[in-house]
Amino acid sequence: MSNPGDSKTHVEDDVDTLHSMGYSQELSRRMHAFSNFAISFSIICILAGGITSFQIGFSSTGGFGIGVGWLVGGLFALIVACSMAQIASAYPTAGGLYHWSSTLGGRGWGWATAWVNLIGLIFVVASVNVGVYLLFKSLVLGNVLGIDTADWDVPQQIIGVVIISVSQGLFNHFGIRVTTKLTDFSGYLILAVATVLTLVMLFSIQHFDFSRLFTFVNYTGDAGGGVFPQVDNPLMAFALGLLLPLYTITGFDASAHTSEETVNARHSVPKGMIHAVLWSLLFGYVMVCSFVLAMDNPAEAAKAGPDVFFNLLGGMSVPAALKDALYILIVLANYLCALAGVTSTSRMVFAFARDGGLPKPFRKVSPTYRTPTAAIWLTVITSICATLYSPAFAALAAGCAVFLYISYAMPIAAGMLAEGKTWTNFGPFRLGALSKPFAIITILGVIALTYIGIQPPSDIVVNYALGLLVLLLAGWFGFERKRFAGPPTGEAIKARQKDLLSQEAAVGELVQ
Repeated sequence: MSNPGDSKTHVEDDVDTLHSMGYSQELSRRMHAFSNFAISFSIICILAGGITSFQIGFSSTGGFGIGVGWLVGGLFALIVACSMAQIASAYPTAGGLYHWSSTLGGRGWGWATAWVNLIGLIFVVASVNVGVYLLFKSLVLGNVLGIDTADWDVPQQIIGVVIISVSQGLFNHFGIRVTTKLTDFSGYLILAVATVLTLVMLFSIQHFDFSRLFTFVNYTGDAGGGVFPQVDNPLMAFALGLLLPLYTITGFDASAHTSEETVNARHSVPKGMIHAVLWSLLFGYVMVCSFVLAMDNPAEAAKAGPDVFFNLLGGMSVPAALKDALYILIVLANYLCALAGVTSTSRMVFAFARDGGLPKPFRKVSPTYRTPTAAIWLTVITSICATLYSPAFAALAAGCAVFLYISYAMPIAAGMLAEGKTWTNFGPFRLGALSKPFAIITILGVIALTYIGIQPPSDIVVNYALGLLVLLLAGWFGFERKRFAGPPTGEAIKARQKDLLSQEAAVGELVQ
């Protein structure tokens, strides 16, 4: 832990780095290394995707989709995180991916990255908040309070999502200090609840059959409760199941998006991103494997489809108080996951608006709370709207994974081509000889993920993707190519220097 003198030096270095890129320190730089890790770890939240999407992995190829699929997807996510961490170490700015793509691949590439990333981030908040509502309805209202919600439908879901989203907006509005405390708590909560849940599963097992985790059974179609249409190709069935780890282990760009609020960002952000993915991979793997091992009859369990986890936990012979506590804490962890998602998305909106990609009001920072308040409420409203167009959780989850990983690959691809040529400003974290191989794996993997994500029942993602592509092409060539300047470079950075201190003075001291 750094002493106060060290922290002050780190903050000064962080501000100097930010100034060198043409930006002022308007946001409050309060987050330390653990908090930067915790915000990505909270968005990943193995208690969110690992539970609400468990059926995606299991109803594809059974235990094999969990025991092998989680490792394959998790290792791919770790490679992507390492590639992103290398760039984040060099360019620690809010809205990270957009800035990286603009710097390494040109303003058009950066502009497109911004929109793809924003859509993915909005889908994160939307999908998790739909999950929060569904979990609250089933676990808390139904199981804990005994309220009959069988007749609840889309109208009740809309009301529930609005209440959840607005409350998350309020927490974010009133300062990074509040949000940081909640996401720090969320980091500990996820580890504690995942551990207890795993132990509950393991202690219920009469006979450990580890072969389940490596036994390939095609549960697509009716055998898996209709989660997927019947797929006869074994490789495709396995590929569909990869949406479980890749939807779960995503959103780790939050560490980069909060770079301007992180102390010693060039070191803390890469570590936060990588550690969030690594620990989610390991703890999540043990947890989801325990679900498979605890099943009395995997074939019968698979037929429950979306209800497979809830039937499993509901059938556990554990004290009612412990079970109720797990229900409530799982819902809380999911809520905090989306809360962190609002933080990450709003910083992306703020950074993009700061460079003219969005209307100027969305770059406004509250001098009272040192938060981008207009960006926060735009995030809340658009995430609610996303659930109105597609209230189906599966479609939102697939869209989240596809759009976010595409946005991750875009600056990585640009960096691969620019490294050692136009990109010579590197940070303290470097991949060295692994840089280009990791970039190639990322690009090929994201192409495969995009193909997987547009398969039924998530083929609504095609509509989103095609619509976004048309809008991007029309927007860029019709308007933005001439108007949008992108992040400052060269002489533009020098011209901004005289205004940076006045901008910072307008919102208060660097660290309150």
